[in-house]
Amino acid sequence: MRYLGIGELARRVQVQASALRYWEERGLLPGSHREAGRRVWPVTAVRRVALIRMAQRAGFTLAEIAGLLNGDTSPGATRQWRELAARKLPELDEHITRTQALRRAVADCMECACMNFDRCVLLAASEDAP
Repeated sequence: MRYLGIGELARRVQVQASALRYWEERGLLPGSHREAGRRVWPVTAVRRVALIRMAQRAGFTLAEIAGLLNGDTSPGATRQWRELAARKLPELDEHITRTQALRRAVADCMECACMNFDRCVLLAASEDAP
């Protein structure tokens, strides 16, 4: 089996080495071992870190991610994952809605081209809103 040192793994997955050590302490990454005094992980850790990062971007907490990665594939664990994912989807939908509204506001500002925040009609309208 091929192993990656902490620096190489960090570069491959584009995270700080300190994050890898922290995730290992929290049980998200399998325990590393030492070769010639260096902390190393199996190359399969790249995929594991990709999953952790994707779950973080989706808004899962580290505790939730640790629960998902505990290796339990029983029907109960699968049901737990589905329930957790079902609760997360509305949060993601809300985030998308807010982000789309922000995008529209930025696009509207670009079209306004007033170049003067004190006289901007769009900002004045937002001041009048409840």
